[in-house]
Amino acid sequence: MGDQPFLAILAFGVALLVPGVLSKRLNVPGPILLVPFGAVVGFLPALHGLHVQPEVVLNVFLPPLIYRAAFLTAPRESRQDALPITILAVGLTSATALCVMVAVGLAVPGLPWAAALALGAAIAPTDPVAATSVLQRVGAPRRLVTILEGESLLNDGVALTLFGLALSGLSGEVTVADGVIELLRVVCGGILYGLAVAWVIGKVRRVFHDPGSQIVLSLLTPFVAYLPAEHFGVSGVLATIVTGFVLGISPQGVLQPASRLSGQVFWRVLSHLLESTLFVLLGVQIMDVFHEVRDLPWTQLALTALVAMAVVIVLRLAWTALVLAPVRLGRPIERRQRLVLGWAGMRGAITLAIALSIPLDAPNRALLIFLAACVVLVTLGVQATTLAPVLRRLGVGEPQEEVQEDATAREALLEAALARLDELAADDKVDDRTAEVFRQLFELRLDRVREVLGDLDGDGEGADADAGAESHHVGLRRELIRAQRDKLRHLYRKGVIGADTMRKLDHELDVEERRRVSGGA
Repeated sequence: MGDQPFLAILAFGVALLVPGVLSKRLNVPGPILLVPFGAVVGFLPALHGLHVQPEVVLNVFLPPLIYRAAFLTAPRESRQDALPITILAVGLTSATALCVMVAVGLAVPGLPWAAALALGAAIAPTDPVAATSVLQRVGAPRRLVTILEGESLLNDGVALTLFGLALSGLSGEVTVADGVIELLRVVCGGILYGLAVAWVIGKVRRVFHDPGSQIVLSLLTPFVAYLPAEHFGVSGVLATIVTGFVLGISPQGVLQPASRLSGQVFWRVLSHLLESTLFVLLGVQIMDVFHEVRDLPWTQLALTALVAMAVVIVLRLAWTALVLAPVRLGRPIERRQRLVLGWAGMRGAITLAIALSIPLDAPNRALLIFLAACVVLVTLGVQATTLAPVLRRLGVGEPQEEVQEDATAREALLEAALARLDELAADDKVDDRTAEVFRQLFELRLDRVREVLGDLDGDGEGADADAGAESHHVGLRRELIRAQRDKLRHLYRKGVIGADTMRKLDHELDVEERRRVSGGA
């Protein structure tokens, strides 16, 4: 009996780790394997009948996942494609939730409209992780990735707002007027509170300078934004989105260079762990869900699941093909790209989080979770695995433009470093021998950039040969890195490079500063 908790934790860990390895070997999305592994773990006596409280899912899993997505949003690119993102995030999400409510309500006699709306709100938002990973791997246009990421961020807020209205309907009668007033109060209150939290956190971050404290503060931020907002009856999701977005574009909100590398690794691991845990928890509870719906005719279950999946997939394809077609503000979206956007509507961790947070006493809760799980598994199993062939078949891609953008940015950064070096040498702040060593180093890198269009590793044999000399000039190294960072921000503000290129090169500068400046070698 005493070994059961240990075995349960060990089995749960295996269910989190093994699918990740197998998914790479089998070339399938990890969540497809996480659910069955979770189902196997669910047979263990220590985990049999495990139920995760809805409050835990909403209050523990959602805030950090939403905050990280908002923090990494590309503001300029999202602003350029604000219209298609809004049409998808607001229009399509609302239409999906309402159509699912009607379709499932007709397919399941006696199902309250509020429960059907809760299901619609759960399966309406898309999860960009699987789609964007495939798009980036095959070199799809970055604009498609930006639209999908912007849509997934906003549609989380839309879906969870609708979910809140559904919960209100489950607890009592709600009129249309009451719903509209409540919606305005929840939305406006969440946005204002998120702005206030972002301002406070930006000020507080100036007090802490060590990496550990900054990472802890970044972890507390989404909970400070979400939990009090929910307590006071406004949208915690919108508060968290606004907080993450404002801090992500504000210099006061970004971690200091010494903390960024550790912070990026921490948040990447945390997000992966939270998303994977949600899928495993679904697998653990899936047998109980099947047990609770066993009394329903299998023909009705299959028909209802097919109805829900058809609404989700067909409506998105039709919406992207027809509603986005007349959009002419800014750059039009080509027909082939609209088809890719339509086929990239996979559901994932957010859908599971919302479905698992349906109150335990809600009517037909097991059926609703079952239907949400079917939609997630089918969209991941079918759409995510076929998205790459669809892209290749349609010939959608622009990898050469991204290589060119990367090369242009690297060339500009190295030229900025050389210009700053010349200024310091002219002012006698650097002796001639040291200046010549650094000049040769950066000119060598510049030649590589111009020869191979950006295929730069950051440090080659020439850089390593000068490492001993550079270790005696930490201040100069820091000054040259600062000049490159300033140039990098300038290139992004002028629209020469995109957010992905900026983050990539900023990360390389962080690595270089930590190795050369902090490490001294």
